[in-house]
Amino acid sequence: MAHPYVLLSAAVSLDGFLDDTGPSRLLLSGPEDFDRVDEVRAGSDAILVGAGTLRIDNPRLLVNSPERRVARVAAGLPEYPLKVTVSASGDLDPDAQFWHTGGAKAVYTTDKGAERLRGLLPGSVDVVALGPDVEWRTVLDHLGDVKGVRRLMVEGGGRVHTQLLRQGLADELQLAVAPLFVGQAQAPRMFGPGHYPPGRMRLLEARTVGDVVLLRYVPTAPGTGTLVSAADRRWLETACELAAQCPPSRTAFSVGAVVVAADGTELARGHSREEGDPVVHAEEAALAKLDPEDPRLPGATVYSSLEPCARRSSRPAPCARLILDAGMRRVVTAWREPDTFVRSADGNALLTAAGAEVVLLPEYEEQAKAPNAHLLPPPARP
Repeated sequence: MAHPYVLLSAAVSLDGFLDDTGPSRLLLSGPEDFDRVDEVRAGSDAILVGAGTLRIDNPRLLVNSPERRVARVAAGLPEYPLKVTVSASGDLDPDAQFWHTGGAKAVYTTDKGAERLRGLLPGSVDVVALGPDVEWRTVLDHLGDVKGVRRLMVEGGGRVHTQLLRQGLADELQLAVAPLFVGQAQAPRMFGPGHYPPGRMRLLEARTVGDVVLLRYVPTAPGTGTLVSAADRRWLETACELAAQCPPSRTAFSVGAVVVAADGTELARGHSREEGDPVVHAEEAALAKLDPEDPRLPGATVYSSLEPCARRSSRPAPCARLILDAGMRRVVTAWREPDTFVRSADGNALLTAAGAEVVLLPEYEEQAKAPNAHLLPPPARP
């Protein structure tokens, strides 16, 4: 599945409230931040808002800068990003500005919602029925695989932000914090109550934009079981970047590995042939840096750019066995080991047979293969 990069964007007050709504709406952002948001929109493939935001705010969701629209067209993109909303009920106003401005639009809904919307919205709107329920993972899969969306900007409202963050599906959170207090008990908050991924998010950037402060965060907590979180993708990309740091070899793969606790704390990292050891494997190098008594290990996830080995001649235990012996039971990897050095090297099967969850994210396979291209046969000619 080609999941899009999901960016949550909102302006909040110092006491944590979103822009007030209604006729006397309090605008938290200033001109400079509105221009920044316009820039983010122009750099996105799609912009999404919830049905509640459509009903209350009646937004247009346009790229307002003519120069940015011209730049999009020059880059081979539509003048405006795809506009998306989600409504299980199909309770949407056909006269809303959302449907009558900008370019392409899509609404994700249930089968019943689609029946309600049939003939109600302009014929150019793509009404996507997802069955009896609307699941966010299904929405994102469809946007990525069918619509070709690689970067999705989510502008609200609070319920949408809450659901995406709670399910570990948000890749980035951008908060513009305004120097104002709202103080109204009934004002909407950006996030609602519920169970969120554990641990602290990582701050990527803090800068002033006019009189607001832009804070950019990314999640760090791994997913659970076979459910993939946005942080899983980020950590696996880190493992692939480590693979590119390996000293080159013609007799062994270049692999990177990272061990991450359930709360998103990085416990260790390693790569093949680290510190001049010609036979050390990435997972082995990372595990050697851990305290075997660390209570976080049973809940940790191992990210490896290549499937952990099941057999090896250079050391007594293969990496899959080292992972299991360390107590870890979740592994995320990008690439199945080819038969280059060991035939039928099925480390994933060894892990699975021992009760570990193994998640394969093939969208990172090419990145994992890149530092090993000299070891692989050339692709077949069409």
